[in-house]
Amino acid sequence: MKKKAADIVIENAAQILTCEKDAADHIGLIKNGSVAIGEGKITAVGSRSEIAPLIDAATRVIDASGKVVTPGFIDCHTHVVFGGTRVEEYCARLETDDLDELKRRGVPMGIMVTLSATRDLPMEELYEQSAERVRRMILSGTTTLESKSGYSLNTEGEMRQLKINRILAEKLPVDISSTFLGAHGWAPDMTKEAYMDMLIKEMIPEVGRSGLAEACDIWCDSGHYEKEECRKILEAGREHGMEPKIHAGAYSYVGGEDLAAEMKMYSADHLNYTPISALEKLAESGVTGVVLPGIDFAVNHPLFFNPRPMFEAGLELGMATNCCPGCWCTSMPFIISLACRQHGMPPARALRAATYGGACALKREDRIGSIEAGKQADILILDIPTYEDIAYRLGENPVDTVIRHGKISVQNGAVIQEI
Repeated sequence: MKKKAADIVIENAAQILTCEKDAADHIGLIKNGSVAIGEGKITAVGSRSEIAPLIDAATRVIDASGKVVTPGFIDCHTHVVFGGTRVEEYCARLETDDLDELKRRGVPMGIMVTLSATRDLPMEELYEQSAERVRRMILSGTTTLESKSGYSLNTEGEMRQLKINRILAEKLPVDISSTFLGAHGWAPDMTKEAYMDMLIKEMIPEVGRSGLAEACDIWCDSGHYEKEECRKILEAGREHGMEPKIHAGAYSYVGGEDLAAEMKMYSADHLNYTPISALEKLAESGVTGVVLPGIDFAVNHPLFFNPRPMFEAGLELGMATNCCPGCWCTSMPFIISLACRQHGMPPARALRAATYGGACALKREDRIGSIEAGKQADILILDIPTYEDIAYRLGENPVDTVIRHGKISVQNGAVIQEI
């Protein structure tokens, strides 16, 4: 029986990175390959002669000669919905990190600056500011992103951020995994204990009923939430239908990574101060580690994350922009460059983390993150001769074409599938 003709065929690619789970080279490199797409799915991957029978008069054939084909980038940790800017703080801290001096100058600093700016914006304006950042992500090859709340710290504001996540996914050609981060801190007019009580009894149940978030996150660190406080909050989230993930090891090790392993969370993110014993627990429990080169760069972090012990522990890594007011970055290609140069990550490992690893961090590896028959057709055509050029060409956007759900969504530097 003749196979159904493809809707789109990408042929003659200099390199295809399949990024399959068990790829010995981490990226499943195929040279001079072709990909067939039909009904929103990848239907075949192979040589030009193997794909040729799937081409008929109605098939759109894209010649990718001299170009690289990869899965769509998966930006698995962002805070992209926020209001305002912290450019004044960022530029002041280029000169000095003396907090007393910055306070003397009257420089507005920290998450509370963003909290005020986000709470005060009308919903339409908050959407437009966020949508502009998401459009830039899409143009840079992101086909799936995670978006957290966490810049309101009250029920109404957190729900508003989560509603904007849904609107972004409806209006723009990108899939969004929505995360409730009510435990990004605690409201400035409340004690931590009182805020935790409100989180568990009011905010989490309401978010759970709304269906606006699939995951519940928390900042576990010295001076923030301790391990057992995280357990209480994340168990409450799970009871209301939200799977746990955690900010852990960003500035100290207080056991959040061990909790992630115990609870078999979606992911444990940051991992700057995480010891090898905790990395091994994460790997054994199947939790994905998520590393964030952008924030290390943006804040001149005192201890950059080190990927080597993570690889040695057998930990699957995702990688993300951490787009937020303190790390205004929308480009996964730039993040890949940083990971390679700043953290010594081999380009193949970085590409895997930006695709398949990101899918694992969102528990979507069964349908995205690799170029395999049967998976969702989220594919990039990059105008570079080798995948290593993503690391090498600093600050460039190599994206030629983005295909999402089997349809072209970016071409000639423009988003063409916006609703």
